[in-house]
Amino acid sequence: MIRRLSRRAFARNLVAVAVSSATAAVAHKAFPQQPASPRRIGVLLVELTSESPLAQQLRLGLLEAGYVEGRDLVIEWRSTDDLARVPELAADLVQRRVEVIVAETTPAAQAVKHATATIPIVMALVADPVGSGLAASLSHPGGNVTGLSMMLADLTTKRLQLLNEAVPRATRVAVVWSPIMPWHPKAIAELKAAASLLAIELTFASVRSPEEFSPAFSSFSHVRAQALYMLDAPLFFAHRRELVNLAAKARLPAIYTDRRFSDEGGLISYGADAFALFRRAAWYVDKILKGAKPGDLPIEQPTKLELIVNLKTATALGITMPESIRLRADELIQ
Repeated sequence: MIRRLSRRAFARNLVAVAVSSATAAVAHKAFPQQPASPRRIGVLLVELTSESPLAQQLRLGLLEAGYVEGRDLVIEWRSTDDLARVPELAADLVQRRVEVIVAETTPAAQAVKHATATIPIVMALVADPVGSGLAASLSHPGGNVTGLSMMLADLTTKRLQLLNEAVPRATRVAVVWSPIMPWHPKAIAELKAAASLLAIELTFASVRSPEEFSPAFSSFSHVRAQALYMLDAPLFFAHRRELVNLAAKARLPAIYTDRRFSDEGGLISYGADAFALFRRAAWYVDKILKGAKPGDLPIEQPTKLELIVNLKTATALGITMPESIRLRADELIQ
């Protein structure tokens, strides 16, 4: 059964049209107590642009809340693919005196938190807010940070179990991680604990730049790795096609955190719907602009997790995907 063109995937292709249509529709509605001048928010993106489909979800969420960009709201977009520039861009948004800053990832949120203790910060795609030191707790974050958690650290063990279920013969698993990501050491500790219970031997490769991708995969061949576990990082997402291709060349069945890796040919992905989270971030912006304190708004975790399986890749690798995985998958790509 082919479910490649899901309604959700089709909707993504029409994001630009949806934003345009929603703007026109909202512009004709009368919203009470409109501000005399537009509210001003900042958005800090890492490895994304303001025109990316993911960023468009924030725009759609703001429109749903009644904010027409240019009339009710001015958005100061800042984006970079260089992590070294993130603190500079965070400081720039603070100097602009925006009322709220939406931070896409953990490095972005940490940079903004370092730059200001007063401007409210809304996390959009942060892996582990508490473990990263961004919030005191999920229920009572405190301070000036709130938003959404992707539960990446919490799902670490589950992903290894899924990989083991899909490819039970793989007893030697390579793990790609980044020392730049503050939650990765916790994830590695959990992987080691889970691996001992599953009788899996782990090999780790620390990667800081694209130039280190090929050497990492070369090291996996030397230890005869049989599968791949990719932790989440902005760098990995930005180069997902290259990483998926390297895994295919090495004939390593792999599991990822984001469905867009499976869209590129990755075997399995399991994690939160990033599009839904980014859209939900607009709800926090609206609440804060209406007077809510970020420290009083509980951090939300995803209500739905997606299991995506690329059967075309499974066939290419000579893997027969177990029925238990196929039946639980939210989408089968073939």
